[in-house]
Amino acid sequence: MMYSPSTNPLDHVAIAVHSIEDSASLFELISGEVCSPPETLEAQGVRVAFVGSIELLEPLSPDTTVGRFLERRGQGLHHIAYRTDDISTELSRLAAAGVHLIDEEPRLGANGHLVAFLHPRSTAGILTELVQHTD
Repeated sequence: MMYSPSTNPLDHVAIAVHSIEDSASLFELISGEVCSPPETLEAQGVRVAFVGSIELLEPLSPDTTVGRFLERRGQGLHHIAYRTDDISTELSRLAAAGVHLIDEEPRLGANGHLVAFLHPRSTAGILTELVQHTD
């Protein structure tokens, strides 16, 4: 089989961390990239920052989704995200194919982009995000 580029390329990999400030230097060292300023997403209960294609997720409190993730699993891979030019169409296509959607409609995510999550039970146990850039 010949390789062909994906129509939905990998956008980023998200890592749950206790502290963006304490974790950023490691990912800067590994990637050679500089960490973006943290952004607070109150509705999702997190602070986020990007080091290249790595998204660092820090919970705003222990009772948030990422806070509970850290309590159960510790720091580590939280989700992978794929970029799409039309998130609504992708959600419809995936739902029709039997993929369980967490978000049936896109919502506002980091950097003002539209995002939607797919349930891990439909994606080999990995939380998966679709991202439509708005810039």
